[in-house]
Amino acid sequence: MTEAAVATAGPATVSLVPVLDLQAAEPLRAELMALRGRPLEVDASQVARLGGLCLQVLMSARKIWSEDGLSLTVNQPSSAFSEQLTAFGNPELHCEPEGGLS
Repeated sequence: MTEAAVATAGPATVSLVPVLDLQAAEPLRAELMALRGRPLEVDASQVARLGGLCLQVLMSARKIWSEDGLSLTVNQPSSAFSEQLTAFGNPELHCEPEGGLS
């Protein structure tokens, strides 16, 4: 996809499932990788449980999107998502392309 097409298409959105456990990790990875090349918004509003493996998938996606010069934003994190992210040391999951507007 060209940069112009990406800009026109707007960000893709992924809605996280309520339970991000071992069984959710591979489907999450596949869904995120299918959207590679587009800015991404992750809706975390329904998350009730965040497991370590899914957190690793999200952190890996953040690194990939950052290296690709694209934004990845976690929107509307549920209180459970935020609390569990804090328990994992509050890793940064947002990225903006260099020179991008916040």
